Amino acid sequence: MMDWAIWLVLAGLAVGVELFTGTFYLLMIAIGLAAGGGVALLGGSPEWQLLAAAAIGFAATGLLRRSRFGKMNKEKAARDPNVILDIGQSVRVDQWTELDGTPTSRVRYRGAEWDVELAPGNAAQSGQFIIREVRGSRLIVAHAVSH
Repeated sequence: MMDWAIWLVLAGLAVGVELFTGTFYLLMIAIGLAAGGGVALLGGSPEWQLLAAAAIGFAATGLLRRSRFGKMNKEKAARDPNVILDIGQSVRVDQWTELDGTPTSRVRYRGAEWDVELAPGNAAQSGQFIIREVRGSRLIVAHAVSH
């Protein structure tokens, strides 16, 4: 088999495995493998093929890592509205009580009674609140005007 075909078969295998992993990193490696195949197609020696595959694969992986697709989400899942759809919803709190120095209350939300805790830096007064975090069965809320 010709060198360029081997490189392209390897690139195709990397793309196939990529479909099962859900990341883009194997796709970047496949781009490097295809570059090695391109050098082979142009008649480059095996050393230049390997160098091109490694350099392009490494550069593509580095560019992916610096893009928004390669950055890890550092936000806690308890505060991420993409994980917990309750975050950003509003609740009405009519009365607060102190529990161990933390203002807490009970509210009716989604047809059930929930424990509510006031987020730090908010005044314990009645009114409309926005859910900022969910800790177990406790909603952490802040004033609706303080986004």
